[in-house]
Amino acid sequence: MRRAWILILSGADESLLFLFAFGFGVGALVGDITLPNGTTVSYTAYVAPAILANAAMMGVLAETSINVFAKFKWMKVYDGILNTPLRPWDVALGEVWWALIRGFTYIGAFVVVMGLFGLLDSWWALLAIPACVFIALAFAGIGLTLATLFRDWTDFDWMNAVVFAMFLFGGTFTPVEAYPAFAQPIVYVMPLYHGIELVRGISLGQLGPMMLVHIAYLLALAVGGMWIAQRRLARALYK
Repeated sequence: MRRAWILILSGADESLLFLFAFGFGVGALVGDITLPNGTTVSYTAYVAPAILANAAMMGVLAETSINVFAKFKWMKVYDGILNTPLRPWDVALGEVWWALIRGFTYIGAFVVVMGLFGLLDSWWALLAIPACVFIALAFAGIGLTLATLFRDWTDFDWMNAVVFAMFLFGGTFTPVEAYPAFAQPIVYVMPLYHGIELVRGISLGQLGPMMLVHIAYLLALAVGGMWIAQRRLARALYK
């Protein structure tokens, strides 16, 4: 049980640091922010759902990319598994389910903190937790695909750079409209942007048809990523 708590806290600490540094620290300087519908919220309340979306991404991405890469390339775990009736699709599903379980320990811990600091305006805001499922599924699919595409550990430097760029410029700290016009289309194709908009919209009561667009985008990434990953696993292990 003690190890379980250590796991939860170690996964949530980065999100908590971002919340205190940017949400409360920068938020004290920024003050309130006006949403597109004219509603005014504190900067902390604006940033917190985005950090939650980032926690959902990071909770599964490391598990399905780095850990799967190690099992696939170095430990050769899947060679033995596929000598059983299990097939590559079963392996992909199993890795995704485990990543979701681990990721939700981070998400749950951060939501508790949001509640303690009064950043959940109503019980409806708790729907942000199931909304994180779509983010987790999308990045689980992406992580699995990258694990089968990467050739060496140094390739993960590129992944980390892209992930950090999404975190900084995917709408976490400022509305996308604040960026130059030429940069906005780049933001719109970022998976994390759609996750942030989905969680933020639910958390702040900003619901609308675009919520369905965000969900569809994330689900497409999830299914596509898992399909590519299981095909590459099959090609590599059955050759």
